Amino acid sequence: MADKLKFMLALLLLAAGVAGFYLLREQAMILRVLSVLAGLGAGVAVAWFTAPGRQFFDFSREAVVETKKVVWPSRKETMQTTGIVFAFVLVMAIVLWMTDKGLEWVLYDLVLGWKKS
Repeated sequence: MADKLKFMLALLLLAAGVAGFYLLREQAMILRVLSVLAGLGAGVAVAWFTAPGRQFFDFSREAVVETKKVVWPSRKETMQTTGIVFAFVLVMAIVLWMTDKGLEWVLYDLVLGWKKS
């Protein structure tokens, strides 16, 4: 129950930061943005002290560790893969265009007899 109350408090702090953004419409933009950031920071700080919040931050930390284990493709491999994708899209566009024009010819010229002028 305490965790739910802390999460509600965190959401209220975030909402207060957003409300501050609109209530400070006459002030400089930097103050308005700082209002939102302060609400966000206070909300995250409160959420940090809940059990689900700690689990989420642990999960985030583990996700970063797993991301570092990924073998990312080199620039050359990325460019080659991008080229293959573009070539495939071009070929598919041509095939679909030819299919469309073929069906158009069959339906309009042969079946219906609507010759284009």
